[in-house]
Amino acid sequence: MQVVLLERIEKLGLMGDVVRVRDGYARNFLLPQQKALRATKDNLAKFETQRVHLEARNLELKKEAEAIAGRMAGLKVVVVRQAGDTGQLYGSVTNRDIAEALEAAGLSVDRRQVLLAQPIKVLGLETVRVMLHPEVSVTVDVNVARNAADAEVQASTGEVVLDDTANATVNDEDAVDEV
Repeated sequence: MQVVLLERIEKLGLMGDVVRVRDGYARNFLLPQQKALRATKDNLAKFETQRVHLEARNLELKKEAEAIAGRMAGLKVVVVRQAGDTGQLYGSVTNRDIAEALEAAGLSVDRRQVLLAQPIKVLGLETVRVMLHPEVSVTVDVNVARNAADAEVQASTGEVVLDDTANATVNDEDAVDEV
């Protein structure tokens, strides 16, 4: 299906480009999200009449996104999760969890704007990309730790804090069983 793009879509094209996409992608994503119109003569004429308005709206949204990106530059958020002795999380940290951590830091971010290739499943520091606008993205450091104290140690040293109980020696008094 051929569509005319109403905004820049990463890896697809710029505003006003007529591109060929799969029918399902157009029907299920581009058209419902109002990111594109079917490339008919009527829609192309409609787009040309609205082009100035769309470009002005896009510029305004881009300026807002750049302002938010300025506030987010160098931001580090902490996500506290339970984990095993090896640092493997019992659950995972998803884009929703990161969006909630950003909201707790005072920034309004939708979970769909947080781009994760796959959920985070281990303790440590991760760099996550947040797409605020099709032309504006920023990276955020996510610190996944068991508690706030471990998060501070991980942030300062860059080393993952693993549980020391796995390496602890057993005290002789604790090992004696009462009969």
